[in-house]
Amino acid sequence: MASFRRLLPLCSSLRGTRFSSSGVYERFGANVCGYSKFTSSVHTISKFEEKIKRAEADASEDNDDIDNIRREFDAAKRSFLEIPEALKAMPKTNPEGIYVNRGLRLDLIQVYGFDYDFTLAHYSANLQNLIYDLAKEHMVKEFKYPEVCMSFKYDPSFPIRGLYYDREHGCLLKLDFFGSIEEEGCFYGRHQLSEEEIVEIYGTRHIGRDQARRLVGLMDFFCFSEACLIADMVQYFVDAKLEFDACYIYEDVNNAIQHVHHSGLMHRGILSDPHRYLVKNGQLLQFLRILKEKGKRLFLLTNSPYYFVDGGMQFMLEDSTGNSDSWKELFDVVIAKANKPGFYTSEHPFRCYDTEKDTLAFTKVDTFLKDKIYYHGSLKSFLQITKWKGPEVIYFGDHLFSDLRGPSKAGWRTAAIIHELEDEIRIQNEDRYRFEQAKFHILQELLGRLHAVIPSSKRSEAYKLLFGELNEERQKARSMMKRMFNTSFGATFLTDKGQESAFAYHIHQYADVYTSKPENFLFYSPETWLHAPCDIKILPHHVKIPSSLFKTSRCSSMP
Repeated sequence: MASFRRLLPLCSSLRGTRFSSSGVYERFGANVCGYSKFTSSVHTISKFEEKIKRAEADASEDNDDIDNIRREFDAAKRSFLEIPEALKAMPKTNPEGIYVNRGLRLDLIQVYGFDYDFTLAHYSANLQNLIYDLAKEHMVKEFKYPEVCMSFKYDPSFPIRGLYYDREHGCLLKLDFFGSIEEEGCFYGRHQLSEEEIVEIYGTRHIGRDQARRLVGLMDFFCFSEACLIADMVQYFVDAKLEFDACYIYEDVNNAIQHVHHSGLMHRGILSDPHRYLVKNGQLLQFLRILKEKGKRLFLLTNSPYYFVDGGMQFMLEDSTGNSDSWKELFDVVIAKANKPGFYTSEHPFRCYDTEKDTLAFTKVDTFLKDKIYYHGSLKSFLQITKWKGPEVIYFGDHLFSDLRGPSKAGWRTAAIIHELEDEIRIQNEDRYRFEQAKFHILQELLGRLHAVIPSSKRSEAYKLLFGELNEERQKARSMMKRMFNTSFGATFLTDKGQESAFAYHIHQYADVYTSKPENFLFYSPETWLHAPCDIKILPHHVKIPSSLFKTSRCSSMP
């Protein structure tokens, strides 16, 4: 560019050169044709000079844009020194609320159905330790895993519900609403993979259709111990430098978890020490009684065996009921060992269960008697016997696939019971979380503007410096929000950037309403109309903290 500028004096002197009448260029002896070519060069240089001026003007404008964003960033940092009063005054979300995806008129619901485990029955955190220990013991004794695995301990700080396991690559993944891997949500064993490692394995963070076929969802309450045991087993093989097939790890862990459940090991462990594992719940009895008083029909549909359900219900309600068997009087139909989700698609017949002899009758079941217990069966037979119509039935369950997908497709209304919901809402209600969320949105907005006003071809050192500072502060805010929920995977319902998780997507699909426990319905009249909010962008219990809360202080502090 400097060399072109040195030509400019020459150009101006040439413009004053005299010519003879014959058209001969006197100074250099050039002909007319040569003069034409040279004047063309002069025009070209003049145009280039104009481009230089325009480039200098553009650069000045870019610098102005960067300076403006820099001033806003500095003002924002000053406003981050304390939590705005407006943020503190924002209303809190009810941790025990009912959140609505699709409108539900409770006055039209005549039949209430319930799963047992993690729906009617509330368990303490000790249960995950029990499941984990029984499953690892089975893997060592029956599947001949190394004896050292017996020393493994369940880590409650590691897993969350809604993760996916990749049976080909051995990774535990947290996915967002659109099926992309969370930036810090991919673990190989207990090792968190970097974005570069994720791209090396998957090519991109987005999971395609073919890759999705290899994934298995860990969605129910048993998934905590299952995810932790999978990660611990993968980490053992990695540390020991032993070759292994990631699919075998999943199959063995899953079979061990299923054995713990179906063999009765877990059931016997819980009933042997119910105070350690079960949570007494007088509000549940109150809720069920109110429904009966309102003339509602109730049924219990569970995969657990009757003796386990009976023992648990007696323990949980013993302080509220005089008769140990009175819990059964609340239900019009009790079905155990239902084999969900197969129950919703099979044509298995119902069998009447003799509670005293522990045997199944051979007579055909064509009506349900209130004082009887039934095993197996199918949705088709259930509807034929009860004559209950789909839209008047609501079913409560904790497993989005096994409990709710079938009823949802059959036309029942569905209520998801998500126990983690209460804790996550309480965290979101805290000023410190809302403060970090507001910071994150402000920094995200400034980064977006910086990208928009400065083309990639014109990004100067000043741009790179500002970008680095903004991105670093944004990462800090994101990390702070994540650690408030779970240090490994963050929140169950949200990604670290405040978007919906894949687990939240499935709640959208299969749950008309969701809440932390069935007895939260005590706060609502059985005639209530539950409406889905029309002004939300993500799940209704989430609160978006507007960056405008900081606007006043930001503007007042700007020069």
